[in-house]
Amino acid sequence: MIDTLINFVFALYWVYTILIFVYILMSWVRLPYNVWIGRLRGFLHDTVEPYLRLFRRMIPPIGGMDLSPILALIVLRLVFTITVTILDRL
Repeated sequence: MIDTLINFVFALYWVYTILIFVYILMSWVRLPYNVWIGRLRGFLHDTVEPYLRLFRRMIPPIGGMDLSPILALIVLRLVFTITVTILDRL
C-alpha cells in the first residue's frame, strides 16, 4: 500500500516537473497559432501558472529573466523528498 502511494507521489512529481519545463520552453518559442497548441498552452497555463505565481511574488524578474521556475522546482523537489521520507517511515 505504501509502495503504491510512494510510486504515485513519484509519478506526480515527475509529471508536474515536466509540465513546468514544457511551459517554460513554450514561453521561449513562438509557435504559429494552432487549435491544439492553443489548448496545450491553456492547459499548461491553468496547471502551472498558479504554482509559479507564488514564487513570482517573492522573486522579481532580474534583468528580464524570470528565475521563479528555478525556485519552484527546488521547492517541489524538497516537498517530494520530505513526503517520500515520511511515507517510507510509515
